[in-house]
Amino acid sequence: MERESMEFDVLIVGAGPSGLAAACRLRQLSEQTGKDISVCVVEKGSEVGAHILSGAVLEPTALSELFPDWKERGAPLNTPVIGDDILLMTNGEKAIKVPGFAAPKTMHNEGNYIVSLGNVCRWLAEQAEAMGAEIYPGFAAAEILFHEDGRVKGVATGDMGIAADGSQKDSYMPGMELHAKYTLFAEGCRGHLGKQLISRFQLDKDSEPQHYGIGIKEIWDIPADKHKAGLVVHSAGWPLAESGSAGGGFLYHADNNQVYVGLITDLSYSNPHVSPFEEFQRYKQHPAIRQYLEGGTRVAYGARAIAKGGLQSLPKMTFPGGLLIGCDAGTLNFAKIKGSHTAMKSGLIAAETVHHALTAEGKNGEELPAYTDNFKASWLYKELHMQRNFGPAQHKWGNMIGSAYAFIDINLFSGKLPWTLSDPKPDYAQLKPATECKKISYPKPDGKISFDRLSSVFLSNTNHEEDQPCHLQLRDPSIPMAKNLPLYDEPAQRYCPAGVYEIVEDASGKRFQINGQNCVHCKTCDIKDPAQNITWVTPEGTGGPNYPNM
Repeated sequence: MERESMEFDVLIVGAGPSGLAAACRLRQLSEQTGKDISVCVVEKGSEVGAHILSGAVLEPTALSELFPDWKERGAPLNTPVIGDDILLMTNGEKAIKVPGFAAPKTMHNEGNYIVSLGNVCRWLAEQAEAMGAEIYPGFAAAEILFHEDGRVKGVATGDMGIAADGSQKDSYMPGMELHAKYTLFAEGCRGHLGKQLISRFQLDKDSEPQHYGIGIKEIWDIPADKHKAGLVVHSAGWPLAESGSAGGGFLYHADNNQVYVGLITDLSYSNPHVSPFEEFQRYKQHPAIRQYLEGGTRVAYGARAIAKGGLQSLPKMTFPGGLLIGCDAGTLNFAKIKGSHTAMKSGLIAAETVHHALTAEGKNGEELPAYTDNFKASWLYKELHMQRNFGPAQHKWGNMIGSAYAFIDINLFSGKLPWTLSDPKPDYAQLKPATECKKISYPKPDGKISFDRLSSVFLSNTNHEEDQPCHLQLRDPSIPMAKNLPLYDEPAQRYCPAGVYEIVEDASGKRFQINGQNCVHCKTCDIKDPAQNITWVTPEGTGGPNYPNM
């Protein structure tokens, strides 16, 4: 069966905050100028928001630029932040509250809102569609298409109905080709097509390696007398400090007597025995966190990698035929632990640049260096530049000294110290041999505050068609057992928050097993595997988690 094709002016891959902001702005500009351009958004999740996971405290800067009347339009920003608690957890029982004046000013959240980013994206999609954008959830962009001269032509969505052995099932449907004058890649952190583009066009040749964290989050319904709508709690130190790892926890009091609780583990950790999932289970047992969860009910679970390298790790974002935007490029501001407002702003800049190129300059896929100029002239670049040293300082000196440096750099000098710290070692290369590291004995889950992986994945509503090719591909199938197991005690067993990777022992001996049906699309394996042997590719459209309001 031949692939059908559709033509658009602008194609956007991914219905997250950057992609949807771009779609809305493109259609706004079409209405304002009378110079109409067609916009299509494809999204691999079963619906917009199904694969969106974030803390999330939203800074509404970019949203207010896009829709100054967002309140009147009913944007789901219902819980303004009323207070910040910043805790230094010294051990599993004690925590010191950091005075507000002693914290980096980026940690203050006045004027921000606790939100479900999935619901914000659903609302943005409604605005975009009302203005004439076409949005197609359930269609995974599986392949980049190119013109003969090397310009990006668009994408092809994945074929449906392919069996695990590669044969066509009765339900087979070929993917569709989507062509556009410009394609904006907004897949989120470690986008698999963005990764290919970075390699093909050498977009990172002048950048430092990207750095990542794995964020694991749960939503809890808690008793009304424990709920403090608008309270934001951030923490550093225990439990990650015990293994020399970096990262931090959060607990946000949302509306409807719910809290969002999570832990971000920097993927630069060196001890291969570390399990981010188990560290999160320990984190919840700290009295400062457990006090809010006791008597409550866990209602949702999920995990997602975040790109936290900042300005030094940003690749070139332009190439012939398209742009990388949002977390596909890595625009998150880790000093603020926020990426939604920066992702949206990158989408707005992209939309304005592309609309001008199409309508005022008559361009058709030529590279757009104006995007780089517009990006560098924006508050987004200024913000990332001001806070560029936060992440490298954390990696270089740890949470305590790193945060003290950040206070001096950001609070006293507004990021204008005349140097830029370097963080040149990629996360996957940080692991030490297992024999050189202390083993970690994690406590068994109690079923009340802490839980196991499989019951957690159940709450993510993850589903994949079982009879399909595995979307977690091994470049060399021998490496897990021949190299990773003896050297690192195969860390995939622990860094995956969904129980996808196992070492199974049966009558024939030990073997490496991939339970692809469990995958929550966090991309940690693609990032942290020490041999860079695992490649995450898209499964069939609609596969993966189905987050209701993460």
